[in-house]
Amino acid sequence: MDNRIKVFESKEVRTVWNAEEEEYYFSVVDVVAVLTDSKDPSAYWRKLKQRLKLEGNETVTNCHGLKMQASDGKMRMTDCLDTKGILRLVQSIPSPKAEPFKMWLAQVGSERLDEIADPEQAILRGAEYYRRKGYSEGWINQRLQTIEMRKELTDEWKSRGIEQEREYAILTNEMTKAWSGLSVREYKEFKGLKKENLRDNMTNIELVLNMLAEVTTTAISRQEQPGTFDENKAVARRGGKVAKNARTDIETQLGQSVISPLNANDKLALEVKQDEDKT
Repeated sequence: MDNRIKVFESKEVRTVWNAEEEEYYFSVVDVVAVLTDSKDPSAYWRKLKQRLKLEGNETVTNCHGLKMQASDGKMRMTDCLDTKGILRLVQSIPSPKAEPFKMWLAQVGSERLDEIADPEQAILRGAEYYRRKGYSEGWINQRLQTIEMRKELTDEWKSRGIEQEREYAILTNEMTKAWSGLSVREYKEFKGLKKENLRDNMTNIELVLNMLAEVTTTAISRQEQPGTFDENKAVARRGGKVAKNARTDIETQLGQSVISPLNANDKLALEVKQDEDKT
């Protein structure tokens, strides 16, 4: 399944695309947040779900528990409905946004079908997502490339029998620490991050080095075909070490560390400069 974030009136709605069904599933809590502007959409949904159950409404029956990325960055089970289910849910929530939201749902489905026919559409929409958030064009180009490289790496890990989210996290951590000297958690703390995505807060140089670690890890794995989790960890460290060597060379030329405390609060700075302090 393909996890995506869609935006309706500047509010994010988490989605999962089921390729076999050719159907989107939407986070119910996110939809409730959009339609109600509730301060606690989870509580709103719990009460609404209880009422719908008593009424024998099929919306609750058709609700699926799917893994989606939560605000803390972890994958958690989330109540989801397909497009038809969401349309029924909209009918149960009095909201002036009901009709615009229905039109948005139709557009989302249409866009996904367009992306299947022409993958370039997905890339263009990804760029537009970051553009709306204020990132520079140079940074966006780098970020889109890292997304492609990351997918190739996770596909390779999957072919090696890596399936659990925890195992992906461990391998990513090994690789990240090998090239940056910091674990993912330490890296996020250094940048002053909590729930935010680390890559969305990297400078363009950091993105390139991280991408080098991933593409190298992918290449080594394809060549050597590691059969155990420990062997995959060793490969991840080796891929990271290649990027570490490149990082060392860059830092020698610049005379400062490229591991930067800069984050997306200063989006333009992610591309045009490094922090002046040496770390």
